[in-house]
Amino acid sequence: MRRTLVVMLKEPRPGRVKTRLGRDIGMVPAAWWFRHQTRALLRRLRDPRWQILLAVSPDREGLKSRVWPGYLPRVPQGRGNLGDRMARAFQLPVKGPVCIIGADIPGIHRHHIMHAFKTLGQSDAVFGPAPDGGYWLIGLKRTRPIPPDLFVNVRWSSEHALADTLGTMPDARVAYIEKLRDVDTAHDLRMTAPKARAT
Repeated sequence: MRRTLVVMLKEPRPGRVKTRLGRDIGMVPAAWWFRHQTRALLRRLRDPRWQILLAVSPDREGLKSRVWPGYLPRVPQGRGNLGDRMARAFQLPVKGPVCIIGADIPGIHRHHIMHAFKTLGQSDAVFGPAPDGGYWLIGLKRTRPIPPDLFVNVRWSSEHALADTLGTMPDARVAYIEKLRDVDTAHDLRMTAPKARAT
């Protein structure tokens, strides 16, 4: 079975990426952290059991960027909010299930991704919840039509993001995998530092 892991990426430019973290530690250190975190993540997640596809932003700059590995295929995220851009990723012309993650979760390892894809064997959708009420992974089996209202009116960057997303897929069989923390603030960075050093 063909599996696709989509990694959502922004160009690591100071003031354009991880701005909440930047307000705590400075925009340049935040962009530096994101760049090196992403490189480590992409190396760690390479696996013959799935293909990795980079969904990049800004579109034109991301497609030409030399920051990310040239061997990984890229697609533009396009316009709109996070939901618009993730919905577009789920509609890519690839076969099989698709999982989407962000690049700012130091705790992700290959076994988490494999667990997500295996879970989709018995479910229509899978989530990796985050402690703040959001989620670090969403996957769809894609054997049924994608819900037409998927991600509509989701309150992103809030404690309601996961619950709101579930409300846009009322008929889906949903499963959950491990809870992991993303890095939005200096507090998150401190909380994830031991896991980041262990990778």
